Amino acid sequence: QVRLVESGGGLVQAGGSLRLSCAASGRIFRINDMGWFRQAPGKQRDLVARITSGGSTTYADSVKGRFTISRDNAENTVYLQMNSLKPEDTAVYYCNAAHSVPGILGLTDYWGQGTQVTVAS
Repeated sequence: QVRLVESGGGLVQAGGSLRLSCAASGRIFRINDMGWFRQAPGKQRDLVARITSGGSTTYADSVKGRFTISRDNAENTVYLQMNSLKPEDTAVYYCNAAHSVPGILGLTDYWGQGTQVTVAS
């Protein structure tokens, strides 16, 4: 079992910055892609950014140029640096990790408990 714990959310004024962190722990064999998703009230959970174990990144169009995802493979940690925040970025942000076990086909998705980000106008 893999556990993901997020930190770094909070309340910030529009134009401000926040940095989210997510640390994986537990019985870890190999963590493949890691990512951040967000869910606003009444809306579906959407991808914000994803990073492969090799460092390749993907971003939602709405955050390109403002958010940066990075990871520390040695520490099994992923980060999301959020700059130029807008009120529409307000949501619960969830960390995701795709885990694999040698000799076993497929990946298992793990999720963090979520951290609230609120951007005031």
